[in-house]
Amino acid sequence: MGELLPPSPPRRHLLSVGDLEREDVERILATARSLAGSLGRELKKLPTLRGRTVVNVFYESSTRTLSSFELAAKRLSADTMSIRASGSSVDKGESLKDTILTLSAYDPDVIVIRHPSIGAPRLVARWTDAHVVNAGDGKNQHPTQALLDVYAMQEAFGRLEGLHVAIVGDVLHSRVARSLVQALGLVGARATVVAPPTLLPPGIDALGCETSTDISAISAADVVYVLRMQRERMEEAYVPSLREYTALYGITPERVRPGQAVMHPGPMNRGVEIDPRVADSDAALVIDQVRAGLAVRMAVLYDVLTVAPVAPVARGVAEAVA
Repeated sequence: MGELLPPSPPRRHLLSVGDLEREDVERILATARSLAGSLGRELKKLPTLRGRTVVNVFYESSTRTLSSFELAAKRLSADTMSIRASGSSVDKGESLKDTILTLSAYDPDVIVIRHPSIGAPRLVARWTDAHVVNAGDGKNQHPTQALLDVYAMQEAFGRLEGLHVAIVGDVLHSRVARSLVQALGLVGARATVVAPPTLLPPGIDALGCETSTDISAISAADVVYVLRMQRERMEEAYVPSLREYTALYGITPERVRPGQAVMHPGPMNRGVEIDPRVADSDAALVIDQVRAGLAVRMAVLYDVLTVAPVAPVARGVAEAVA
C-alpha cells in the first residue's frame, strides 16, 4: 500500500473583506504603494506574474473593475482572458458551474468573478483549483473596491486611523457600502452610514458603523462617500421620486464643508446623488480612486499568488519596481 500524500495547501482567495485581518489590509496597501511607483514609468510592465494566467468572468456590466483587472494583470506580465456573460455560452443556458469547470480546464492561476448572485464567488472557489477574487456578488461584497477606497483615503490624508467617513445614499443595495464599512473598521477608521429609512438595511450597524437618516450627519466627517442610486436593483419604489431624493440627500456644494473629501465608486448619476459641481471640484477624489484601483488590483493579484510574510512581500515588490 503506497504512502498517503500530504494534502495540498489551501488556495488563497479574496472573497470578502470579512475574511481579512488588519495585517492583510496593511500588506496589500503596502504592496499597492510599491507597485504604484511603476505606473508613471515609460516602460510600465513588470515581470512579476510572467507565465501566470488570469481569467476575468463577468456576469454583470462593468467598466472600471473589469478594465482595471485586465490592465493590472497585463502590467504584471500575466496572460489574460475576459469572459462576459453576454455573447458567451451563458446565453445558451450554460450554468455557472459548467462555465467555471470549462475555464478551469485551461488551468488558470486566478479567476476574477463578478456575479449578480450573493455567494457565487465562494461556489466558484469550490469548483476550481485557481485562486478566486470576488469582483462583486450581488449586494453582498466588493472587497477590491473597499481596498482601493481605503488606499485613496490614505494617500489623501496620510492616515487611516481615526478617519471619519460618512457613507451616503442607497446603502440597501450597495455591496460597496458593506465592504467599505468592514474595511474601515479593520484600519481603525470610523464609519457613519446615512440614508433614507427605506434604503437603510436593518442591522447594518452590526458591521461596526453608526447610522443616521439625517443628511446633516455628514458635516463632521473627513470623507463624504457618495453611493449610486442603483435603480437596476430596485423592484419597487424606495423613494417618492429621484427629484425628492436629490433634494433631501444629494451631495451639493452647500453640503460639503471646506477640508472634506468627496468620493464615489462610479458610475455616477450626476444631478441625482451628486451635484456636477461637487463631482468636478477639487474636493472630489473620484479619479484618484480610479488610479488607486489599478495599483490595488495589481497588489491583490500579486498577493493571492504569494505566501511570503509581510516584510519580504513589500521588499520583493520594491526591488522589482526599482
